[in-house]
Amino acid sequence: MSTKRKVWIGIGIYLAVTVVIVVIFGWKGQKHPQYAPQDEFQLHTWVNLGILSINKAVMYLLLAAILTCTTMIYIARRMKQRPNRIQAGVEFIFQGLQNNIVGVNMDTKMAAKWFPFIATLALFIFFSNLVGYIPLPDGVATINVFGAHIPAFSLYAATANLSIPLVLALIVFVSYTTEGIRKKGLFGYLKGLIPAGVHGPMAGFIFVLELLSNFMRLISLSVRLFANILAGHLIILFMAGALAVILGVSALGWITLPFGVALFAFEVGLVAALQAFIFATLTAIYLGGAVADHH
Repeated sequence: MSTKRKVWIGIGIYLAVTVVIVVIFGWKGQKHPQYAPQDEFQLHTWVNLGILSINKAVMYLLLAAILTCTTMIYIARRMKQRPNRIQAGVEFIFQGLQNNIVGVNMDTKMAAKWFPFIATLALFIFFSNLVGYIPLPDGVATINVFGAHIPAFSLYAATANLSIPLVLALIVFVSYTTEGIRKKGLFGYLKGLIPAGVHGPMAGFIFVLELLSNFMRLISLSVRLFANILAGHLIILFMAGALAVILGVSALGWITLPFGVALFAFEVGLVAALQAFIFATLTAIYLGGAVADHH
């Protein structure tokens, strides 16, 4: 059977099931305006330890940290002269980070110093994003199935909480600022914010703008990561059935489900890695720019 024929058969089955669902359940149902999809991202304290309390975000961060450490240590201890597919894939990622991100933004000595930090940051964000697409118990809601209260599964990513990307952005901000001051001194670093050739009153104006732009990098790093992951999860949630619940249209859940699956595959296959790549790239650019001779 040709691929084209299989596709048409799949479309026919999909349309037939849609018609059956509309006939059985009808097109309109009861609306649920009280349903709030954003509640999926609320953080409820699981273990109250004050400032060290454990909630869903902490657990997801712990999972991402464990995955980052265990996978890299496991591969590092089993390095072979003739690499297998997993080792070759990891080496490809590291070479891409080293040659296309770190190496092009720093000199050799600085690249060797900061590569472990940038690579760890990229992998941690990647694993954190990836774990966010695995349905896990949310620890709060339950589903009643024949009297048994089964924990409800949901998608959640620690990076979809603004506090996590903001902390990562603060670490990057402190890192490149410290590196710039260590290389040039405080006065030299601040003077380096003014582009070469700018003098007089314009230099003071540019200095203020550049100083503000440095603090805006906190927003650039954190909000980009947070907004992309949060938006992706919300769109998947809506397409996977939340829209049908809110509007009270029973058949809409089945109609939008294929789009939800496609968006899920897109987010897992591209967005999770892309956001880690962008964060690592900007980190390397900021570190390299902090020690550059000219702005």
